[in-house]
Amino acid sequence: MKLPNWRNQALDPLIWLTVSSSMIIIAFILLPLFEMVFQSSLADLRETIRDKDVIQSIRLSIYTSVSAALISFLFGTPFAYLLARKEFAGKKFIESIVDLPIMIPHPVIGIAILSIAGKNHWLGEIMSSLGIRIMGSVTGIIVVLTFVGLPFYVNNVKTGFEAIPVRLENISRSLGASAIGTFFRVTFPLAWRSMVVGMIMCTARAISEFGAIVIVAYHPMIAPVMIYQRFTAYGLRYSQPVAVWLIIVCLFLFLLLRVFSIHKKKMT
Repeated sequence: MKLPNWRNQALDPLIWLTVSSSMIIIAFILLPLFEMVFQSSLADLRETIRDKDVIQSIRLSIYTSVSAALISFLFGTPFAYLLARKEFAGKKFIESIVDLPIMIPHPVIGIAILSIAGKNHWLGEIMSSLGIRIMGSVTGIIVVLTFVGLPFYVNNVKTGFEAIPVRLENISRSLGASAIGTFFRVTFPLAWRSMVVGMIMCTARAISEFGAIVIVAYHPMIAPVMIYQRFTAYGLRYSQPVAVWLIIVCLFLFLLLRVFSIHKKKMT
């Protein structure tokens, strides 16, 4: 067996191209973040996290983002199973609709949601009669975050369901189990890690939303809106510490994502 010539590989232009491109991308991502983090002193960070408004905005961001992920779990799981297991006319079109919130400009999402939530729309009239308010409310924030985060959950769980052999479900059905019994006893336990990863991705996407939220519910302020408000009113010094704390929250979420992804790979 011929051993690879490591010296020739080290001189390969392709290796240098890939390494240099990787370093440029990593620097492009990390340099602005590092600069922002290190410009904020520990005293500023301590003072910021003691601010009740900051704590409330970060708590509201986490609460509404997790709520969006739970809603995605409840309604997105059976939908993802349908897309993973069934072939039907217009399936590609339906999958394209699911991906629309990823591509639509964020302010457009806010305007679209308000267009059906107003009193001039029949759905808005029904919600108003039920005491449900979208504009300037926590409910409105959750609606927006569910809209933008749902595709990440559905697509990830759909991939998880597709990785489960159909024969396992067929064996369960042949032994007398119902379709729903097979789902909860066989499919669901095998796909739960994909669901957790999907919920983390949905939460991470939701917690970063800004453009649609500003239109639908500027108040109460979630963390991204507070960062924008402090930047426009007071400048970088007062907005950076809040941004650093939000980065820490996002980093924690993605660490969770990586942990579950590793376990998922080991299982497969």
